Amino acid sequence: MTKLEQDILQIENMIYIIRGHKVMLDSDLARLYGVETKRLNEQIKRNINRFPEDFMFQLTEIEVHFLRSQFATANLDSKRRFNPYAFTENGVAMLSSVLSSERAIEINIAIMRTFTKLRSFLAMENSNKERIKKLEDNSTQLFKVVFQKLDSLEELITPKLPANRSKIGLKTKIVAE
Repeated sequence: MTKLEQDILQIENMIYIIRGHKVMLDSDLARLYGVETKRLNEQIKRNINRFPEDFMFQLTEIEVHFLRSQFATANLDSKRRFNPYAFTENGVAMLSSVLSSERAIEINIAIMRTFTKLRSFLAMENSNKERIKKLEDNSTQLFKVVFQKLDSLEELITPKLPANRSKIGLKTKIVAE
């Protein structure tokens, strides 16, 4: 596995769905960028006008509790004074304008590739769902036609037997014990 593939796999494991958005947490981003979470958040606060609510939002206590319990997220340090920030894809992209080190640029490129990869998987999944639905619909129609034809053929080939015909078989007596 190449270094890029390892980075992308690591990043994929850091993407959560919160409030219907794919997001990354400030602590995960800080670890990727090789800085303390506190320092990352300081840079963001200095440039807060670059991070509207659809780029970044702070998690509620309930969301933090859910992440801790569901994912055993090690980076959600319980000693933090503030709840973590979550960054959408646009927020992560905006970080590249705030953090300009070589490492930050490399990490941002890897993150953007990961988001693009996830988006293409989602598009492929939706496309496959549509194809399967069409196949199911077409199969249902085909089976209806086949069964209608079989029913009509059965009426043609089934012999017409007289109602008062004698039946073939053995007669058995039931003896009570």
